[in-house]
Amino acid sequence: MKKTLLTLTTLALLAGLPALVRAGDTNTPTSSTNTAVKPYPLTYCLVSGEKIGEMGKPAAITYKGQEIKFCCGDCVTDFKKDPDKFLKKLAEEEKKAKK
Repeated sequence: MKKTLLTLTTLALLAGLPALVRAGDTNTPTSSTNTAVKPYPLTYCLVSGEKIGEMGKPAAITYKGQEIKFCCGDCVTDFKKDPDKFLKKLAEEEKKAKK
């Protein structure tokens, strides 16, 4: 009897485990911590200057709420070395486009 009760209790706890794991996941699309991401406004790579998509499937990341698109994965690596430098460049390019 004790063995059966212990087995049933263990099974009940294991059945509820996935729900607990999902509850702690803040990266899901339904999470209330997600904020709007500002779309990438340029048609070219911020790092290399190459047109997005000319070198195959472009890479993209989100940094400080801004989507950044790259011509390739190598440019992502370069961006991550000094991201604020490239965000400043992006802001300058956006200003030029508005003139």
